[in-house]
Amino acid sequence: MRGQIPLFVLGPFMGVLVDRWNRHRILVVTQTIAMLQSLALAYLALRHIITVHHIIALNMVQRVVNSLHMPARQAFLVEVIENREDLPNAIALNSSMVNGARLIGPSIAGLLIAGVGEGMCFLIDGISYIAVVVALLLMRVGHVKKEEKSAGAVAEMWNGVRYAFGFAPIRAILLLTAFVSLTGVSYSILMPVFATEVLHGGARLLGFLMGISGVGALAGALFLAARRTVVGLGRIIVISGMVFGGALAVFAFSHLLWVSMMAMMLMGFAMITLFASSNTVLQTVVEDRMRGRVMSFFGMAFMGMMPFGSLLAGWLAARIGPAWTVAICGMGAAAACGVFAMKLEALREAGEADLCGEGDYCGGGAGGECGGGVGGEGVKELGP
Repeated sequence: MRGQIPLFVLGPFMGVLVDRWNRHRILVVTQTIAMLQSLALAYLALRHIITVHHIIALNMVQRVVNSLHMPARQAFLVEVIENREDLPNAIALNSSMVNGARLIGPSIAGLLIAGVGEGMCFLIDGISYIAVVVALLLMRVGHVKKEEKSAGAVAEMWNGVRYAFGFAPIRAILLLTAFVSLTGVSYSILMPVFATEVLHGGARLLGFLMGISGVGALAGALFLAARRTVVGLGRIIVISGMVFGGALAVFAFSHLLWVSMMAMMLMGFAMITLFASSNTVLQTVVEDRMRGRVMSFFGMAFMGMMPFGSLLAGWLAARIGPAWTVAICGMGAAAACGVFAMKLEALREAGEADLCGEGDYCGGGAGGECGGGVGGEGVKELGP
């Protein structure tokens, strides 16, 4: 949980920096720092002087870097997409690469640790960042003009809060993402209990179940990448949320390995579909001048709420048991999606009502001014 605190606390201010600075340069700097962090771990491990305090400190550095890198990467994605109609596919492909790495990376790391040790594993990880940094430096991105900022960072952060929570579709998606992360995603903290005490396996079975979830997540990302239209993402958010909650409930009370495996695959598929679709809607409706701040709020809602969900799951499991905890969390996530479904049409209408001129949003800016970047097509994603 300590590692997630920087993302939750610093996220809104990092979003201000993303909206102020060149996002391409931010990514180069954050990836360079991440490379140095891995190389520092390699040095300490290879010298056999690494301690728990070193690991905690370097992990905190990585989390601070990630709190800036995450919104910058999400906002930068729009700058490299020439045709906005390709944005949902780009976001889905990004998710597929992340989940592919999530699926393959631990296996490669395990082989490296077994073969050459932890220090060399960190060293190889650090060296691998060179390719990332070089690739970023070779990119030719058109210059995006930034507005001059006269207000301070705190004032700009609050402008972002008023903008995000003053526009009904953005507010609803952020709240839904936060609630699902708080309840549904917290199942992972209890997975060791299910692997050992319910399904009578061990660490190998736990890894297998998490791998199956990763396969489902990869399939969900590829499903979204294959879609040719963004219309109807609101319905997909609702359906995937319902499936996610239902799969959690099935997994909670399953004592059969094949049933648990199917539930885990469905959970992975539905979870990535829900969050990637929500990301797409946000990226399409938000103004570019607020993109960094809104994506930092999305990062807070998605990743920042997970530690609190883990605390909630642990507290509930100690009182009512892990099965009922996971089932209740799943039903809570499904119920939240049900509420979102009932408000879907009203959200679409409210979003269209908040568009002025040639698709500019009139809320949340300093003085209530209009700023370009929000189009009516984005709000239509919430429609059927």
